[in-house]
Amino acid sequence: MGVWHRKSSRTQTGARVRKHRGKRKHQLGRVATETVMGEPKRREIDSKGRTKKKPIMQAKYVNVTDPDKNETYRAEIEDVEKNPANMDYQRRKVITKGTIIKTSKGKARVTSRPGQDGILNAILI
Repeated sequence: MGVWHRKSSRTQTGARVRKHRGKRKHQLGRVATETVMGEPKRREIDSKGRTKKKPIMQAKYVNVTDPDKNETYRAEIEDVEKNPANMDYQRRKVITKGTIIKTSKGKARVTSRPGQDGILNAILI
């Protein structure tokens, strides 16, 4: 089953709208990439133009920046503590932008979009 982003086949009052054409590539959607802890795993997705997206499916390490010392370290993810985006994500330990994670360097907040960018960056808090 595919995900499509297009107009509804019904009007506001509920009448049926006749389709004037078939599906188009730019209307194509996809299920959200939900990054979780685990051995690093990626996939490649076609994007608009010649670009390819490589979202992270599973991540074990994170690039943690210490704002006081202005240094960046590679730290191991120990736990997902809080995900303000969605309570269900918090329960399932899904990592998105804004997630508070516990690392080997301390607590950090994710600043990148792992499901889009394919990299996991965070800032110590």
